[in-house]
Amino acid sequence: MRLPMLALVAGLLITLTACQQGETNTVFGARVRAYLLEHPEVLQEAMTRLQERQTQQQQQAARAALPRLRAALERDPRDFVANPNGRITVTEFYDYRCGHCISIAPHILELIQQNPDVRFVFKEMPIFGEASDRAAHVAIAVRRSGGDSLGLYRTFMLTRGLDDAGVARIALANGVTPAALADPAFMRSALAQLADSQAIANQLGITGTPSFVVGDEIIVGEDREALARAIASQRRGATSPGRPPVPAAPTSR
Repeated sequence: MRLPMLALVAGLLITLTACQQGETNTVFGARVRAYLLEHPEVLQEAMTRLQERQTQQQQQAARAALPRLRAALERDPRDFVANPNGRITVTEFYDYRCGHCISIAPHILELIQQNPDVRFVFKEMPIFGEASDRAAHVAIAVRRSGGDSLGLYRTFMLTRGLDDAGVARIALANGVTPAALADPAFMRSALAQLADSQAIANQLGITGTPSFVVGDEIIVGEDREALARAIASQRRGATSPGRPPVPAAPTSR
């Protein structure tokens, strides 16, 4: 019954802008108002439908943008990539101080270790303040120096209550000094890299962390089942006849 009522109300609201035969707009408007007061659930349903439609439109726009963003999303040489020879690419946008990113991090590490065919791209997306920004800068510095980026990811994610002091301590343990982070040339390039990642996220409608892109699927939040389904779907396509075998062991760069 709700859908017919919603259609009726929509029609009534539309006709408020047109002349009515047999009654004035004032009288007609009063009838619509009385109906909505009697059935307020229709307004909630209308809002829900509107939100669903907007979400669907955003998802369609994001999927339409993926082809032109694919190279920047998956093949930016500035990003750390685990299992670089894998034929299934997963890209994660994350923040080291995001509770859901921290929660799913052990699963990500296990996924990388147990699935050498999954090429995992790490996109820094600091959104939780200055400590997050500094942690992302440290990660970029470690990546550029050829350090243990995956180990750094693990350490940052396992450090509860990560703050400026913790970031500084972990940075030094990974060979990144305050002077290196403060170098103007490094700062400019690091900020440019983060801005580029944020621009990609914006174009894909990604506003929170963690978010994953697998093929044409965009998964927002700590949804392990959706991530597994998307990888399985890509794997079915990647293992079609005539494709080369999957590498035997995980590597990183």
